Amino acid sequence: MKALIGASLPELTEWVREQQQPAYRGQQLHQWIYQRGARSLSEISVFPKQWRSDMADWAIGRSEIYHQAKSIDGTVKFLLRLSDGQIVETVGIPSDKRLTVCVSSQVGCPMACDFCATGKGGFERNLERHEIVDQVLTVQEVFQQRVSNIVFMGMGEPLLNVENVLSAVRSMNEDIGIGRRFITISTVGIPGRIRKLADHHLQATLAVSLHASNQAVRERLIPSARQYPLEALLDECREYVKLTGRRVTFEYILLAGVNDCRDHAIELADHLRGFQSHVNLIPYNPISEADYQRPDQRRITQFVNALKDRNIAVSVRKTRGLEADAACGQLRASFAGV
Repeated sequence: MKALIGASLPELTEWVREQQQPAYRGQQLHQWIYQRGARSLSEISVFPKQWRSDMADWAIGRSEIYHQAKSIDGTVKFLLRLSDGQIVETVGIPSDKRLTVCVSSQVGCPMACDFCATGKGGFERNLERHEIVDQVLTVQEVFQQRVSNIVFMGMGEPLLNVENVLSAVRSMNEDIGIGRRFITISTVGIPGRIRKLADHHLQATLAVSLHASNQAVRERLIPSARQYPLEALLDECREYVKLTGRRVTFEYILLAGVNDCRDHAIELADHLRGFQSHVNLIPYNPISEADYQRPDQRRITQFVNALKDRNIAVSVRKTRGLEADAACGQLRASFAGV
């Protein structure tokens, strides 16, 4: 029995007709799933009582909130228990004018990046479409506020789960009502996948986790970089810009004494000269599973200024949710024992 979350209005209409119900029930079902956050068919009071009873076991596709941790800045990290007992993280990040959800695309992650708690925990499986969309519905339900922005920056590598990620993006846009330009898909880089993503013309933002200004450092941090040289990745990103007309965001985690000196910034600027791009610097959030440290403010400022001096668009991500084990995968590892 396929879960209903993630299904479009036409798909839900077809489904109710297959259950021998009138077509208008599809619109009702769509509203109760995406606007009212129904967790089961039995609670949809506009449906006939007997049909609700008959269909009570059909899964809408909601996950159980297993645990949640709130930071003093309002950020809430959730552990969600899936139907097979696996645990996945999602994060609600509020600000004055928006509510952002950091969603996961996999249970664990196969990329094994050396600085990442999720990578240290191994890989279990891809998330299904409904398991991705449910993360957004859960945050809306708890915050009692419309989600405005989505970032695929939680657990997992989205471009290793392309079919379900693209289907979830469609649902977030058309069913929940989140503009595609307010959705960001982050990837460490999978050969050929960025080019294929361009073919879909999503109008979403592509964020590439670069984290290094040269191949040697990148291989140290990201094992998969050995099969995907930095120049090849950048060439594919240039092609993405050409095909979509959308700039690429490059995420760069600053690790003290590893990739944060002025020479690294100059090297990075040389790679990005003439590139329609933006660099998002992320001061590292230390985790117990790795020895890396966050650089001090002087070092961060020096890096930023070196990029600005070379006309590279750059910003520094504000740290949110430190008290809630902000590093991706850290809460799952520490609380769930996985």
